[in-house]
Amino acid sequence: MPTVRARDLDALGAEIAACRACPRLVAWREQVAEEKRASFRADTYWARGVPGFGDPAARVLVVGLAPAAHGANRTGRVFTGDRSGDFLFASMHRCGYANQPTAVALDDGLELHDAYIAAAVRCAPPANKPTPAERDECAPYLRRELALLHRVRVIIALGAFGYEAVWSALRASDDIGGDMPAHRPKFTHLLEVPCGDVTVLGSFHPSQQNTFTGKLTPAMLDAVFRRASELT
Repeated sequence: MPTVRARDLDALGAEIAACRACPRLVAWREQVAEEKRASFRADTYWARGVPGFGDPAARVLVVGLAPAAHGANRTGRVFTGDRSGDFLFASMHRCGYANQPTAVALDDGLELHDAYIAAAVRCAPPANKPTPAERDECAPYLRRELALLHRVRVIIALGAFGYEAVWSALRASDDIGGDMPAHRPKFTHLLEVPCGDVTVLGSFHPSQQNTFTGKLTPAMLDAVFRRASELT
């Protein structure tokens, strides 16, 4: 059964990578790949939709905002190749969810244990701001991942945008939608919302703005993953 789920997730990932549904996002991701950042001049950018990544038998699902223009849009793996990912994977390593604290490329040896990571929007958006229409176009991918990751018991929403995407996906779930609160609680760090068999946890997004200013510290992010461990 795990092998079947892995194949299904791989097939979904291939579909995400090939997606060209949002003209603005397609144009931007390809423009970034052509112009490149000077420090990555020798790199061949991924410049496609970025699939989810991790353990097909995961009990913890992490949902972020969107690929970074010179991070996942370059490397092809979510939260890989940028400082947000450095911060996130360091915490996951400390808390036992990753075999190493860094993520720099598809072939860097990173493995996740009991965790899977996805994004609300799968292509890098200009100014890191997807439109509502782009968000809605991508929404079915997260719903399908959630259906395939049937052992998930905790969903960590990184930031308010990720939280909204998670809430929408759960509302649409036949298994979970009926067990959710009538009203969505306001997002905050360490938010905890039971939704039937699944608990939603909130965390500030590990953006450079949040980590450089101290709005999100390593200890604060570790607390979220440690709570996830307690709940699973």
